Amino acid sequence: MSGHSKWSTIKRAKGVADIKRGLTFTKVANNITLAAKLGGSGNPDDNPRLRMVMEEAKTVNMPKENIQRAIDRGLGKLPGQTIEELLFEGFGPGKVAYMIEAVTDNRLRTLAEVKNLFDKSGGALAGTGAVSYMFKSLGEIKIKSKNGNVDEEMLELIDLGAEDVEEEESLNDSPSYNKIQYYLVYTEATKITEVGTKITQAGYTIESSELVRKPTILVEIKDKETLDKVIAFTERLEERDDIQKVFANFNLSDNLSEEREGS
Repeated sequence: MSGHSKWSTIKRAKGVADIKRGLTFTKVANNITLAAKLGGSGNPDDNPRLRMVMEEAKTVNMPKENIQRAIDRGLGKLPGQTIEELLFEGFGPGKVAYMIEAVTDNRLRTLAEVKNLFDKSGGALAGTGAVSYMFKSLGEIKIKSKNGNVDEEMLELIDLGAEDVEEEESLNDSPSYNKIQYYLVYTEATKITEVGTKITQAGYTIESSELVRKPTILVEIKDKETLDKVIAFTERLEERDDIQKVFANFNLSDNLSEEREGS
């Protein structure tokens, strides 16, 4: 079991709007199209990947007709350019490793844009396998705490099939360490639906569910200047319509984490 999610703490401090950065209609539509194409079905009950993407569509209040049009495109019912999935690896500011998932109808355009962003950040786009060994593909389920009892709930979640659990502290000013608001539950990628069902049946409320690339080797950031550069670079990546998800392997030193949480 893990401790606090420091990157989650940063995102909360930056605000809800920034947490949802990048969930534009274009991004979600492309992801729906790809999910329908790869899954061979427009029925979310038969297509787990499509089911998860449609949850994202609800988050951004995408109209039903937009969702159906994206599904039809993926199933070849509508004319349009071919959508494909790309994976980029590279090093950003502070030698932080990045894995970037993209969905595009123009491979060369997306490659040029991503390479340009890395170059401007002082980092570099890398070849296949350069950083992927530092990450593990997992299912991530964000849930609300039932009663705030960390030890009790973490053990229960492990019994329900979680491979790992991280906690997020409550946003209130309570001095109690056990007062938390959310857990991030990690599972094997193939078991995310199964574990999610068990968690719901146990009385927890699921906030989100997605496949992620969780870093297994971390780079510690010790100064605010480097942290600001890393956050700014991550945001520039997330702002691109072609880029679906951005994963980085940085963590904050204890001193820097305390400084940010106290500010």
